[in-house]
Amino acid sequence: MICEANPELDIRETDVFTGEHFNAARLSRIAVRLFQHAPFVARKFQCLRPYICPFERFIEFVPQDAEILDIGCGAGLFLTLLAETRRIRSGTGFDSSRSAIAIAEAASQRVTGNVVLDFSHRGVQDAWPDGEFDVVSLIDVMHHVPPRWRADLLTQAVSRVRPGGWFIYKDMCRRPLWRAWMNRLHDLVVAKEWIRYEPLDNVRSMVVKDGMECLRVERINRLWYGHELLWFRRPVEA
Repeated sequence: MICEANPELDIRETDVFTGEHFNAARLSRIAVRLFQHAPFVARKFQCLRPYICPFERFIEFVPQDAEILDIGCGAGLFLTLLAETRRIRSGTGFDSSRSAIAIAEAASQRVTGNVVLDFSHRGVQDAWPDGEFDVVSLIDVMHHVPPRWRADLLTQAVSRVRPGGWFIYKDMCRRPLWRAWMNRLHDLVVAKEWIRYEPLDNVRSMVVKDGMECLRVERINRLWYGHELLWFRRPVEA
């Protein structure tokens, strides 16, 4: 593990992060059950994604019994994992893909326990679900959003974080170039889209300007994929 930190900001780069209670293998096994009736390609993608994306890291940062909004939730993997691991009280997710939302709704029916999950089809330019949340997450979404909408998206996202709450941001890395190109090839094959990264410093500056504190920056490598993570918290009002 490579770790770099400074007194003002916790910056880390890791090749492996297993989390305190969860790891990719365990989360993948949960996904196998939750998405067992999804179409073949979607089912395989959801079951393999924990080996690519460090979901165990996100789960660790979500407070117990939190209410969370997941922007661009896709097929609902993050929210259903949080619900199945008893981490949240309620989860709200939306995505621009109707087919992904249909898969998310089906998977939510297989979650055990009394967690309230709500999935809806809407784009980032549409009206968002009402209310404030303990956690708002934006995971692997920004590179799909046209550059002219990105600042507004971040402002809208952080406006939904209640005092003392968290904003979790993740996107694919821009450096080193070979990892960035592997990320681009992945999206070209899976999403049929040539992605454009937003520099991490730009994201951090925009979110801090909207009143959030950036407490942590992490870079996590999985296989040939590189991930950049930012952890923000809204100060508690005096």
